[in-house]
Amino acid sequence: MTTVFRNFIDGKFVDAHADQTLDIVDPSTGLVYGHSPASDEVDVDTAMRAAANAFETWRRTTPSERSLLLFRLADAIEAHADDLVEAEVRNTGKPRALTLSEEIPPSVDQIRFFAAAARNLEGRSAAEYMADHTSFIRREPIGVCAAVTPWNYPLMMAIWKIGPALAAGNTLVLKPSDTTPASTTLLAELIGEIFPPGVFNVVLGDRDTGRRLVAHPTPQLVAITGSVRAGREVALAAAQDIKRVHLELGGNAPVVVFGDADLEKAAAGIAGAGYFNAGQDCTAAARVLVEASAHDAFLAALTAQAAATKVGAPDEEDVYFGPLNNPNQLERIRGLVERLPSYAQITTGGNRVDRPGFFFEPTVVAGLRQEDELVRSECFGPIITVQSFQDEAEAMRLANDVEYGLASSVWTRDHARAMRVARDLDFGAVWINTHIPIVAEMPHGGFKHSGYGKDLSMYGFEDYTRIKHVMSYIGE
Repeated sequence: MTTVFRNFIDGKFVDAHADQTLDIVDPSTGLVYGHSPASDEVDVDTAMRAAANAFETWRRTTPSERSLLLFRLADAIEAHADDLVEAEVRNTGKPRALTLSEEIPPSVDQIRFFAAAARNLEGRSAAEYMADHTSFIRREPIGVCAAVTPWNYPLMMAIWKIGPALAAGNTLVLKPSDTTPASTTLLAELIGEIFPPGVFNVVLGDRDTGRRLVAHPTPQLVAITGSVRAGREVALAAAQDIKRVHLELGGNAPVVVFGDADLEKAAAGIAGAGYFNAGQDCTAAARVLVEASAHDAFLAALTAQAAATKVGAPDEEDVYFGPLNNPNQLERIRGLVERLPSYAQITTGGNRVDRPGFFFEPTVVAGLRQEDELVRSECFGPIITVQSFQDEAEAMRLANDVEYGLASSVWTRDHARAMRVARDLDFGAVWINTHIPIVAEMPHGGFKHSGYGKDLSMYGFEDYTRIKHVMSYIGE
């Protein structure tokens, strides 16, 4: 049976004005299982008007009212976990058990964090900074926000936008990736049962739909998680109307392993962080820099870990990751391997898995140089590269010598060295003797071409507010 996805506007599912539809493919089979609209200007405008109308009431709700509804949403996500996982798995091909254990609990926790944060915004105390005048600061919602989410974590990335936007009193129009509408529309159904109509809206479509969303005059903030190319487009379009922009644009995380580290534990942790979700993670442990004295031993340990990592369909036993999301991404990963220089060494993997769907083997590539494509660009697939360095200074030079600045890690038993490296790594997150854990209380966001603005944490929450100074004359 073919699934038909619809826009969610003003509290209900509606047919799109546009006639054009998009095929929705199950990546684990390569077969079309649904259709989604390619929404046009009319659809976007309808959603924006609904959000703008809802904002006039929603902005005046109290923090406690917004908090209560977000807590109810978290409970609803928890209660409908199996349904949300089914939608996410069908749409992405991820392993069912891992999706249930690794994505639903954080999503619930993150909504609960923002539910509590709604009642805890901080600011300067009211005071007389000028004689006979009292000044104070108001933190207010920005207005209607537009969000564009990616295909690697459709559900969780929607949560990262919904939580702070609604907690702060904004309304939201969100467009998921054209390949992954399933879990977002199911989430919209749950939100529609709890929140007033128009507070949260979903418009489905392709890149053109996203461009219409960004260019529309109504939203005052545009938040996107996506590629550098998409981020540039959003920033340029938003600049025409002086919109705020929140960009999380991917990464190329360096993983710095010193010779004194526990190499077996490091290899296991790095493989886990590099191959999770088929490496389709902006914080993936993709680019390992290992001290020369430990290079061969570490490479052997990582190769063994990769070779033992199982790739397969969602319900196969002991599967750690599933397919790449779409045929374009599969061809991109194959191209990166095919264009490897002759001096590169593939120690395991390197091939498409011979079965239906978009599966690729867990791969380790050694012997690369800093100028090589696979080192300098974000892979976003199940490939980990290994380079060597002679000393700490060279490690920092190689680690920072990319255009991205999102995430990184250092593996060492030397505390002072770990602190120096954490200081010197030019990345928004640095993990020490671990890689990839994320908690709601801490900010997620990068530097350089990885974008600006923070997701999660109170810093992320504040991004969805504006500051107003109010001064009152109190003299006689």
